[in-house]
Amino acid sequence: MRIDESVTIRCRPSAVWKAIADPAQYGELITGVTRWDRCGRGSADPHPGSRYSMRMQVGATEVGGVVELVEYTPGCDIAWHSVTGVDQRGRWRLREIEPGVTRVTHRIAYQTPGVWGLIADRVAGRQVRDNVRSTLRALRDRCERSGERRDSAQGAGDPVSVIAQQVQALRVVVSAGLLRPMRPDRLVGTALALHHWGFTVPGGIAASAIRSPNAAAVVDERGVTSFAQLDAGSNALANGLAAAGIREGDRVGLLCRNHRGFVLAMLALTKLGADVLFLNTGFAAPQLAEVLRREGAIAVMHDEEFTELVGEALPANRRFLTWSDQPLREDDLERLIAESDPAEPQPPERSSRLVILTSGTTGTPKGASRGQPRTADPLLAILSRIPMRAREITLVAAPLFHAWGAMHLGLGVLLSSTLVLQRRFDPEQVLAAIEEHRVTALAAVPLMLQRMVDLPAHVRRRYDTSSLRVVAVSGSALSGDLARRFMDEYGDVVHNLYGSTEVAWATIATPEDLRAAPGTAGRPPYGTVVRLVDERGRDVPRGATGRIFVGNQMLFEGYTGGGGKDVLDGLMATGDVGRFDEEGRLFVEGRDDEMIVSGGENVFPAEVEEVLAAHPDVAEVAVVGVPDEEWGQRLAAYVVARPGRRLSADQVKSHVRSRLARYKVPRDVELLRALPRNATGKVVKKDLAHSTARKPSGTRRKTVRRSTR
Repeated sequence: MRIDESVTIRCRPSAVWKAIADPAQYGELITGVTRWDRCGRGSADPHPGSRYSMRMQVGATEVGGVVELVEYTPGCDIAWHSVTGVDQRGRWRLREIEPGVTRVTHRIAYQTPGVWGLIADRVAGRQVRDNVRSTLRALRDRCERSGERRDSAQGAGDPVSVIAQQVQALRVVVSAGLLRPMRPDRLVGTALALHHWGFTVPGGIAASAIRSPNAAAVVDERGVTSFAQLDAGSNALANGLAAAGIREGDRVGLLCRNHRGFVLAMLALTKLGADVLFLNTGFAAPQLAEVLRREGAIAVMHDEEFTELVGEALPANRRFLTWSDQPLREDDLERLIAESDPAEPQPPERSSRLVILTSGTTGTPKGASRGQPRTADPLLAILSRIPMRAREITLVAAPLFHAWGAMHLGLGVLLSSTLVLQRRFDPEQVLAAIEEHRVTALAAVPLMLQRMVDLPAHVRRRYDTSSLRVVAVSGSALSGDLARRFMDEYGDVVHNLYGSTEVAWATIATPEDLRAAPGTAGRPPYGTVVRLVDERGRDVPRGATGRIFVGNQMLFEGYTGGGGKDVLDGLMATGDVGRFDEEGRLFVEGRDDEMIVSGGENVFPAEVEEVLAAHPDVAEVAVVGVPDEEWGQRLAAYVVARPGRRLSADQVKSHVRSRLARYKVPRDVELLRALPRNATGKVVKKDLAHSTARKPSGTRRKTVRRSTR
């Protein structure tokens, strides 16, 4: 019996060859094959003479034996014959029938006499043919998807695809208001500034200072700073820091809250070509000293309130004050700007690196190094899904030292937007600022949205927030319930970006996405590829859970202490797992190392958290896995009740039990007044897990029942 099927694939033969080159992977590739393992000694690379143990499912029976490669011509042919077991022959044949199009033939032949003849005639014929056809379809889909990912990530592809991408980019630029009439001298000056500095923060400020010199760049509690003032001031500060011994390639820590001093310091350092180390304002003194030492910072620029925190970690002449709480006291930035030459420094030969620390919620924070944008593609990626516009007013409530806040600083200066900055987040003060400055965009983390909707109704409605068009959220998971509650109050304005310090962004959910599919992380924006794979690197089908890998223009360069994230085909792991729904929207189900196995069942805490977040009496929730002698691991839920509401552990368990499988019901429930969070609002789960793990079983259950609200 002989089965001979072919398929046409829109790829070069070399791309298809990558998928079939290793016969040891045929157990994953060929439908119906249950095992195809290398056997024997010698080179592991496939070659004529290589032998494999093969088994195929036929009906309720597994048949097969040992096969040997008799032909192996890279890019063209692989053929094998049986050595033991069922008498069979097989072949892959690849031929390029036109440029970029490959004809793939898969052939299986069996001897009909004896037992195999009986199976082939009565059972195997139709099933094996269906399996071969299914294999070829899967191969075609896999190779063509891979080609689309490669074209998207590298900007390559056929002319039609390239033109379509350019049209999309032009549409984004026009809708953002980046194309507008301009005086010829300003047009030339803007182009030269961007050519000089690139699409960096210095480039954005220099270009904005040319086209809108007197427009407000930063508004903080000290008043308004124009683009011209910010550009000239950062030039003088850069020259002053250079005179103080800061050189290209030096690493300088920045420990500031959100104010003009942060922006001036970052601008000056990047104009010098120094690396900027963003420091968390929530650090304790020992942790700060350790980070400064480990990251090799030679200086630190800090607010006055952190003077004692910095202590003696660095010499006095390497500590620069960025903000003084005393109105009449001049800080170092003001002094250096006043004393130094405002002439623009020469762009450095080496581009500045931005070092952002990971959140440290599951371990010690690590420095993630990233270069500055070389093209406008990162700007276009964000604007393709978040409709921010040039020369509007953005309130950046997220900390500027955090990746999300830093992204909006860069986005704002490239759009010539006015940035409204507040040193400390207060939900009512944010509403007041939106009304006062007619803010059109708010950059925040989910906890800030939670605090805003938790304000009493009479406070929320005291302020006119009708100017607000966009609320851009990132930094931690946004529950579907919180998104709904916020949009019910402030309008359909929420855009949720999912990403990480390492990959920058992966997907963005629009208000339409969040309404239609609560809890979704959205879809990949312009120029971004997202792929879900299993533990062997194979694409998972839609609806199945897989590790999330991302490709975009701003993947980080690696951890400053060495190492990085897993990379697959040029895409980088986020460290999370998720699934795509039928509409292509991503749902993040949790960290790939957060999955717990309880009594043999796999559970991701994020699913349980989403269910509990929808409870009308729950304000905040975190679910973790903790060791258990009987079950291996068990779920523990930490719940904060809404103000004025009462909750019990039994109510929490009952709510989960009515919506999820029994094994997903938390065995431990602790009712807390607040969850431990870092400065960016992320829950520090390791603290919760450690506190529960230290308690004896009996004490824990007793504590659960007596927990305070």
